[in-house]
Amino acid sequence: MRAKLKAIPISAWLGLSIVTLNLLVFVFGPMLAPYGMNEIVGAPFDPPSGQFWFGLDQNGRDMFSRLLAGAQMSIGVSLAASLISFSIGIPLGFVAALFGGWVDTVLSRVVDTVMCIPVLISALVVLQALGSSVPVLIFTIALLDSTRVFRLARVVAQGISVLEYAETARLRGESLGWLITREILPNALPPLIAEFGMRFCFTFLFVAGLSFLGLGIQPPFADWGGMVKDNQQAILYGLYAPLFPAAAIALLTIGVNLVVDWLLNSGNATQGVDR
Repeated sequence: MRAKLKAIPISAWLGLSIVTLNLLVFVFGPMLAPYGMNEIVGAPFDPPSGQFWFGLDQNGRDMFSRLLAGAQMSIGVSLAASLISFSIGIPLGFVAALFGGWVDTVLSRVVDTVMCIPVLISALVVLQALGSSVPVLIFTIALLDSTRVFRLARVVAQGISVLEYAETARLRGESLGWLITREILPNALPPLIAEFGMRFCFTFLFVAGLSFLGLGIQPPFADWGGMVKDNQQAILYGLYAPLFPAAAIALLTIGVNLVVDWLLNSGNATQGVDR
C-alpha cells in the first residue's frame, strides 16, 4: 500500500486535493457560508476585508458566501449532466458495437447528424425555445454530450468484442446483458473513467459559458459563471470581484485534468506491465 501511495505523483495529489476540496464545498458549502446567498450586507463592490474575505458583489452581497452556495449549482448541474450523458451514451455505444449491421448504422448516423451542428448553437436553440430551467439545462447538455460518449463507447466495445474472452462468452451462448456487464464494461472502464473526467470538465466550462451568456443557471440561484457575468464591470474600476469565481472555475478544471492525466498514465503503465 505504501509503495502504491509513493508511486502517485505530486501533480496527482494536487489534483486529488483540489477535487476533494470542491466536493466538500459542493456538499457543505451553504452550511459553511457566513451569510445568505442573496443577503445584502454592505455597499456594492466593497473591497475584501476581515469580515468579507472576497469583498462584496454588484448588489452588496458577500462574494465568499455566494461562491460557497454557487458550488452546488455549478458542480451539481455539470455532474448530473455528465452522469446522464454516460448513462445514455455507454449502453447505446455497446449495443451498436455488439449488434453491428443496421443497428450500428442507424445509431451512428443519428449521432453523426447531431454532431454536425455545433454544440453551442444546438444548446442555444433548445434553451431559447424551452427556457433555461435547471432540468432543461441538464438534459439538453446531457443529450448533446451523449453523442461523444456513444462514439468512444462504440469504439472501445468493438475492440473488446473481438478478443478471445468475449468470443468465448458469445460461443457459450451468453446473453447480450451478460456480454455487456461481465465482459465489455469491466474492461472498458479505464478509458471511460478518464473520458468522464474530461467530459465533466467540458460540461463544467460549458455551463459556466452559458451562464455568462445569460442562458445558463438563472437567478435567484448563484453559480460561478453567472457571478463572473454579473461582476464583470468591476474590472473597469480595478476591482477583483469577478476574478474569484473565475479562479474557482479554473482551479476545479485544472484539478480534474491533473487527476485524469494521472489515471491515463497509470492505466498505460499497467497495460505495459501486463504485456
